[in-house]
Amino acid sequence: MDSRVDFARMNGLGNKILVVDMRGRTDRVTPEAAIALAADPATRFDQIMAIHDPRHPATFAYIDIINCDGTLAQACGNGTRCVVQALAAETGQKAFTFQTMAGILNAIEHEDGTISVDMGQPVFEWNRIPLAEEFHDTARIELQIGPIDQPVLHSPSTMSMGNPHAVFWVDRDPMTYDLERFGPLLENHPIFPEKANITLAQVISNTEMVTRTWERGAGLTLACGSAACAAAVSGARTGRTGRKVAVTVASSPNRQALTIDWRESDNKVVMTGPAEWEWAGRLDPASGAWERLDDPANGAAAS
Repeated sequence: MDSRVDFARMNGLGNKILVVDMRGRTDRVTPEAAIALAADPATRFDQIMAIHDPRHPATFAYIDIINCDGTLAQACGNGTRCVVQALAAETGQKAFTFQTMAGILNAIEHEDGTISVDMGQPVFEWNRIPLAEEFHDTARIELQIGPIDQPVLHSPSTMSMGNPHAVFWVDRDPMTYDLERFGPLLENHPIFPEKANITLAQVISNTEMVTRTWERGAGLTLACGSAACAAAVSGARTGRTGRKVAVTVASSPNRQALTIDWRESDNKVVMTGPAEWEWAGRLDPASGAWERLDDPANGAAAS
């Protein structure tokens, strides 16, 4: 019996995504398989989106979101857009409801090919983000990197978009900061008991900002949808921007942008942006052994 499953290599603003079809099965993509896939240059990813049969009758599917270190994540906006594009192409359906660790997500593919994902309501309470100690105002907490009198980064805005985020406000292009050096220190800072996504955000105008993210469990990433949402919400929350913002992801190909709308009507955050299909393959969810289907000569068939 063939134990392998279908998967698609996709990307959302350059964020590398593997969409794995686990429907009709009871097993899961193992941490060992995820680590093996992440170590292979051809299948290296930021997140695996493993589509399972629904656990709730009102949803289309349950999605496991897996980081490249094998841990589970609560949310991945870029990955969710990739799932929607893959399922829309398969079924012809345009609107979907998914269940994840973070709760219920609604998404829709528009006529122009862009995809909107309802990322839910932001969480600001210190113990729900969570932080290790109480802060009355989580829009600005006491945390810095660098000398006390001249910190490189300081006073981040913190919140949860289903996963914990810290947004540091910077006054120049985020690409000019050594995030690869600071990211691991901040992700694993004791103030974040469940670690955190670390984002640098430069405000351009009331409706524009530029971001770059060190992603919890994934490292330096080309894009992070939930981090773009966190930055946009934090911008509005601190009076730096309005509630609808074009977030340019500095490290994405051609510095592409997401539109983030923190709606006043229901307090929900809606992210709109593209997704791109690259190629298809099959993999063993236990070991991570895989082969490319559309061009096997370029794959890495393993036994």
